[in-house]
Amino acid sequence: MALTKSQQTIWEKARAYGSGDQAVCLNDEMCAYLVARIVHDLGLRNNFPEVPEIIPSFFEAEDLDSLVIEGLDPKNMFERLIVLDPDSDMYFACLATLHKARLKYETILETQPIPTLEQVGPRGLLQFGKLSPSALAGLLFWRKWFFDIDNRAGQETGYLFEPVIAYAVGGTPVPSRKSPIKRHKDKNKGRQVDCILGKKAYEIKIRVTIAASGQGRWREELDFPIDCKESGFIPVLLVLDGTTNPKLTELGNSFLAQHGEVYLGANAWEHLDNLAGPTMSLFLDNYVRGPIDMIISNAPEKLPRFTATMTDDTMSISIGNETFHISRKDALIDDNHHDESPDDIGDNIPG
Repeated sequence: MALTKSQQTIWEKARAYGSGDQAVCLNDEMCAYLVARIVHDLGLRNNFPEVPEIIPSFFEAEDLDSLVIEGLDPKNMFERLIVLDPDSDMYFACLATLHKARLKYETILETQPIPTLEQVGPRGLLQFGKLSPSALAGLLFWRKWFFDIDNRAGQETGYLFEPVIAYAVGGTPVPSRKSPIKRHKDKNKGRQVDCILGKKAYEIKIRVTIAASGQGRWREELDFPIDCKESGFIPVLLVLDGTTNPKLTELGNSFLAQHGEVYLGANAWEHLDNLAGPTMSLFLDNYVRGPIDMIISNAPEKLPRFTATMTDDTMSISIGNETFHISRKDALIDDNHHDESPDDIGDNIPG
């Protein structure tokens, strides 16, 4: 059975390079693994005798490049899979997007430049004398490198997390320039929305902490439900970690005051499951909820021992008794690199 136009687009976008010069694409062997992974997830292997009985778990491979299966026709498998489960096209789209984001972040780790003295030197005045000048300079370099890497992680997660959830439940993430939600203080400006589904506009958060945001930024958060209502949409707040605190209560009340909806913790996940349906609910459990819940439930009460070392071509980072290694690719490192945000965040999801 031939792919529909939208399914063909999903397939092509999965294989295409994304935004930025560090983006990756998926070849036939990678796509074959992803389709085979979905076949296993959905319990459909009896319909695909060419798929190996045992394949690597998506999250357990130390080398992401090892998640390949050779000798299969992935597009043919994709077409057959959709016939058996029509929602598997979006399952593939979201899983492919997650895999590409993880591959891209590995490239970032391998090529993120070590900071220069010009970038961090003046910061040493705050701790000068606490260490020798040489040791202090080393500390500044390490500190800035981890700061840069964490910033990049925040960017990449932002391009990935809300859009994947939005598409998983059948909605669409919308950038500000295309948004139907206009600011009530300036009707000429739109608001970025994590997910629009029908006449509902979703604000999706992992958690809302008690830590004080800047006054202007917090005011922006509280204005969102007002903007939605005045634009003809129902505002919906969805917070995956429902731990209560005054900030979360205040934000939730601002949505309810505009006749919106609020879903917290287990209720938020249940709401997503109901919207997603059985197939995409399985995706959310396997690749979003499960990993996040595992991290939260296993978070240490105290910071574990941490060490970082670097040779000419390898960076080694140890947390407690575990160590992982990053192969540095100096030939690809561009000290002037700047990875721009995509013009349309929705384009990160194939389809």
